[in-house]
Amino acid sequence: MNLDVNVEQTQVTSGNGKGAPQVKVSGLHKSFRDQIVLKGIDLEVGHGETLSVLGRSGTGKSVLLKLIIGLHKPDSGSIRVEGEEITKLPVKALNEVRKKMGFLFQQAALYDSLTVAENVAFPLQRHSPKSEEHRKRHVKELLAQVGMENEAHKLPSEISGGMQKRAGLARALALEPDILLFDEPTSGLDTITAEEICKLILHLQQERRITSIVGTYDMKGAQTVSDRLALMRDGQVLIQGTFDDLRKSQDPFVKQFLNGSEE
Repeated sequence: MNLDVNVEQTQVTSGNGKGAPQVKVSGLHKSFRDQIVLKGIDLEVGHGETLSVLGRSGTGKSVLLKLIIGLHKPDSGSIRVEGEEITKLPVKALNEVRKKMGFLFQQAALYDSLTVAENVAFPLQRHSPKSEEHRKRHVKELLAQVGMENEAHKLPSEISGGMQKRAGLARALALEPDILLFDEPTSGLDTITAEEICKLILHLQQERRITSIVGTYDMKGAQTVSDRLALMRDGQVLIQGTFDDLRKSQDPFVKQFLNGSEE
């Protein structure tokens, strides 16, 4: 596949080649009033694959993730999750699909009045039929997985930004999702903490074989956790492929992004 082409010529393929993709986005358009955000996005993510969607701030990465989990509705286009078209589902049916997906918000989005353990337990209390004892045990296991077992009793205001991300990740894993969506998982973190979060994400992906989509501007972090990368510009996917594929590109914007410079 020739990756050094314009947007209209870019080919999209499922990353692992094993049957139908777990997430498939086709011709996705989204605007907010007069602001056009997405202009015909086509992406596929295979089972157990990690795709990082790269781009500068404001390029539409977060909007794309929120469309995939159903927090926004597209103006046009298709979103299929495990083969099911979700864009026109009623709320009850959409909520069932959402149970298959975990979402790590950019700011972790923890409830301020709940402890770390209570935040992680929240989706279990709403959606799990298990006993209270089982839920408490599961929360303890999740917090141990992300290295937060000693902070279970603390409020979000009492822990660092990196710890909040870890707690948010534990909550995203609470319902044992098949798909994880990460919105800027390293945003606002120092270099060491960002590296720790990336290693944690990679470990969980390898351990659970979860399909993941990561929206980020962090090229280094994306290289660590991803099987494939898709670089967005002006609401479209400019190029996609492996890190080596992007590195071979002669496109000036791709070169600038890989070098960490701003346009």
